Amino acid sequence: MAENKSAATKNYKSIFINTLSWGIVLWLFGYILGIIFYMFLPKTVLGWATMPLGIAAMLFLLLKMIKRDSFKCYFGIAVVWTIIAIVFDYIFLVKLFNSTGYYKLDVYLYYCLTFCLPLLVGWYKFIYHPGTSKKI
Repeated sequence: MAENKSAATKNYKSIFINTLSWGIVLWLFGYILGIIFYMFLPKTVLGWATMPLGIAAMLFLLLKMIKRDSFKCYFGIAVVWTIIAIVFDYIFLVKLFNSTGYYKLDVYLYYCLTFCLPLLVGWYKFIYHPGTSKKI
């Protein structure tokens, strides 16, 4: 019995580390894209330019790279990735670059999508189309 608890705890820990890692990778992807686009595009369209690529990257990860046992795991992904997005944006964009005008419609949409896309993919995999999220 103790071995099962230990294995379950270890599994939850690895899932959390995996979720955290992919969330940071996604945030860095958008951050680097924003820096690259900053050289070529007006500041007012940076979020709108990076968003389609960020959505594609997030959907790729959720559909191809991330496999979970239940819908509630996708809720956890949504929460963790949204917290990463909000906290890292504040630290590395608002504070670091003193960007007082950062929070606009594109940023709020980005936070909303960061929360909703994992839920939609989880719903698709477990409720709408069961069997698409086979455990590896």
